[in-house]
Amino acid sequence: MNAPRATTSLLAVLGMAFFSGAAFSAEPPKVLTSIKPIHSLVAGVMRGVAEPGLLVKGAASPHAFSLRPSDARALDQADLVFWVGEDLETFLEKPIESLGKKAHVVPLMEAPRVKLLPTREGGAWEPHVHEEGEENEEHGEHAEHAGAGHDHDHDHGHGHDHHEHGGKDAHVWLDVANARAMVAAISAELVEHDAANAERYKANAKDLSERLTALDAELKTTLEPVKDRPYVVFHDAYHYVEARYGLNAVGAITVSPDQRPSAQRLSQLRAKISSLDATCVFAEPQFEPTLVGTVVEGTKARKGVLDPLGADLPDGPDLYFQLMRGLAGSLVSCLKAG
Repeated sequence: MNAPRATTSLLAVLGMAFFSGAAFSAEPPKVLTSIKPIHSLVAGVMRGVAEPGLLVKGAASPHAFSLRPSDARALDQADLVFWVGEDLETFLEKPIESLGKKAHVVPLMEAPRVKLLPTREGGAWEPHVHEEGEENEEHGEHAEHAGAGHDHDHDHGHGHDHHEHGGKDAHVWLDVANARAMVAAISAELVEHDAANAERYKANAKDLSERLTALDAELKTTLEPVKDRPYVVFHDAYHYVEARYGLNAVGAITVSPDQRPSAQRLSQLRAKISSLDATCVFAEPQFEPTLVGTVVEGTKARKGVLDPLGADLPDGPDLYFQLMRGLAGSLVSCLKAG
């Protein structure tokens, strides 16, 4: 006689367990990122919840990337897409419009408190003049006239390559303070789209921000001994590092990796390297380094390598820290030598 009541009670318990389990097992949003440094910051905020997807893998560069069918499917299925913006990842601009219609797209270049610096043309720049305390100033929101203390900026605030953002340099992740601002924006977006894991995102973002603050201080100490030594880079990807730590880059071989510099520009750079006694000329692992050899020919400058993307580093939350330490280490290794 008690069997029906027992069965009903059992079904009720099972029903509660089912709905309770469904509530707690709601899947987090499908998150997709563009380049490895951005993936690292997003992965740090999502640690313990889910792993974001990554489009530009390995040693690939966003300057010459095209989506594969698997990338297109991932974009079509994404709920959230984090990228720097259309001025860096040009390959994503049209696919986001056609494939990522359901996704919420977050251009981190436009995040609150991200400081933007002006683009510069390739060739030789004027010597860097560093103002005391510049590298420690807190970043205001979308600074319109950033790069104070760099007297070479007045000639080069209107670059002509695809890194422009109203004349702004898109390599924003290479300023650790910008990385902190992006972490805050990433956390806010994830909290808004996944309330069930909000506390985890907030805790991860707080931890990540503290680690970035410590990294900033570490990099300043590391780079202090070489900040006045002149050097030339392959393309102008490092303006943010220079501004943050008062480094003395005096020119870039090319505006953009897909634009070969003229013979006149190469000659101008070679003369600048000799006149300033530039210590190093830095190549990048993603691009053919023969131009670097051409530029240093007949000068005393050494050749080094800088990697703004983490080409050889394993993906994940720690990549950003390894990337920035690697940049600092490469600069110091070449600039201190001899």
